[in-house]
Amino acid sequence: MAAPSESVSVGSRVSCLTCLGQKIRGEVLAFDYQSKMLTLKCPSSSGRAHLSDVYLVNLALVKDVETLLESTEPPPALTALNVTKLTRRMNTEVGEKMSHAHALSMGVTPEGLQLFQTIQKTWTPIKVSKHLEDDHEKWEAPEINFKCHSKGIKDCKWNEKNIIVMDEVTISPPYRMENCKGSEGNALVHVRKIVEKHFKDLEVQKAAQQSPGLAQPAAQQRDTPLAL
Repeated sequence: MAAPSESVSVGSRVSCLTCLGQKIRGEVLAFDYQSKMLTLKCPSSSGRAHLSDVYLVNLALVKDVETLLESTEPPPALTALNVTKLTRRMNTEVGEKMSHAHALSMGVTPEGLQLFQTIQKTWTPIKVSKHLEDDHEKWEAPEINFKCHSKGIKDCKWNEKNIIVMDEVTISPPYRMENCKGSEGNALVHVRKIVEKHFKDLEVQKAAQQSPGLAQPAAQQRDTPLAL
């Protein structure tokens, strides 16, 4: 590796040539000399001007680092961070990953784990309960009181190999629509719709691998919210 100077200025534009021959050009967001980790902001691979790709580059695996434009401006002030919120989010993510690992160790299939993750990410109207009232925007519908829960169904957990959704619906292996059990009502109907859509999307994705022209409709279907 061609080692950079002891300090790479934030805001400078650099070009890195990796040991695999990949060239990464971008603006330096951060550089840690001890760990040789460089953070670069690069144009978005999606082509959208208002977005950026961020790369963490391990300079131990880089052949050459070239400074294209040295920044002479002082680095901008760091954005204030809500450490409590970040810690809570980290603990939540770690807990979810540990839950997934435990489920796999119990013999849950990859298909079951994938469905579990889909349920957690699915936008869904959820019936109002006291412990949610402070966290989500409430809205009224005729004869039914719902809450707009835009972050998905987080009240989703494992009971051995079974998926438990909102303590109302149980999905047992092989995790198909007919394996959804619970009291007849909106929750059961909605979860069945999610399961049905999940497997339909998987079928479309498999077809898209054989016919690339089908890939876009699959993505559009996956992003469409479900409604009761």
